[in-house]
Amino acid sequence: MKKQTAMDADWIATARTLSQALPYLQRYDGAIVVIKFGGHAMGSDEAMESFARDIVLMRQVGVNPVVVHGGGPMINKMLETLQIKSDFVNGKRVTDAATVEVVEMVLSGRVNKRIVQAINGQGGKAVGLSGKDANLMICDQTHPDLGFVGTPADIDPGVLRTLFKDDTIPVIAPIGAGRNGETFNVNGDTAAGAIAAALNADRLLLLTDVPGVKDADGDVVTELTTQQIRTMITDGTIQGGMIPKTETALDAIENGVRAVVILDGRAPNACLLELFTDHGAGSIIRQKA
Repeated sequence: MKKQTAMDADWIATARTLSQALPYLQRYDGAIVVIKFGGHAMGSDEAMESFARDIVLMRQVGVNPVVVHGGGPMINKMLETLQIKSDFVNGKRVTDAATVEVVEMVLSGRVNKRIVQAINGQGGKAVGLSGKDANLMICDQTHPDLGFVGTPADIDPGVLRTLFKDDTIPVIAPIGAGRNGETFNVNGDTAAGAIAAALNADRLLLLTDVPGVKDADGDVVTELTTQQIRTMITDGTIQGGMIPKTETALDAIENGVRAVVILDGRAPNACLLELFTDHGAGSIIRQKA
C-alpha cells in the first residue's frame, strides 16, 4: 500500500477546499463585485499585497472586480506636510480650492497607482482611473458650505464594461467631475455605492476597520434586511461612522445592487472568505431575508 506523503496530504486538503468552493466559484462566474478599499484597510505593504492577491484571484475565477479606494489618512498627512488647515462641518471636511488639488494629487496619484502596482505585481492587469475619466462620475456640489465636495449625479459605466471585456481590473479614485469643469472630492463609500448601482453589481463590499454591523449587545449580526438596518439606525443601535456606511448600503440596494457586505478589510482574505465560503465574513445586507 502506497504511503501518503506530506505533499499528497497538502494536495488532498487543497482539492477538498476547491471542491467546497466550487459552487461559489460557479455562482460568481461573470458577476460584478465592487470593493471599497479604505485608507485604514490598506495599511501596511503586507496588507496591500494580500488584498491585491485576492483581487487577482477573483478575476482569475471569472469575477469582474472593481476597486474604489479611499485614502483619508494619506490626505491628512499630505495636508499637514503642506501646512494646509482643514475645517470640518458636521464631521465632513470642507474642501476649498487648495485642498481639492491635494486630494486629487494624493488619491488619483499616489494611492491609486500604489494599488494598481500591487495588483499588477500579483499577476493581474489593473488600470487606474478617477471619476473624471470618460465622464465616469459627474457630480453636483453636495453643499456650498463644504466647498468642492460632490455627490454623484450621473454615472456612465461604459468604460468599466470595456475594461471587463479585456480582463482588466479598474481601480477608481473617488474624484468626480462637475458640470462646469469643477473637480469634486467624493466620499469613497458614496462613490462605490453609486458605481455599484450603475453596474447592477451582484455585491458591494465595504471594507472597513470593524468586523461588521453590531447589535445592541455589541455582537456582529451576519445577515440583515434593509428594514432591520433602518430600524437599527432609528433606535440608535447603529451609531457614528456606521450610519453613513449602512445608508450607502441602503441606497445601493434600492438602486439595483443585489447585496452589500460590511466587513473588516484588515482580516486576511476577507473578500475571498465572503464570496467563496459558506460562513462569509462581516454583515450582509439584502432587501429581504
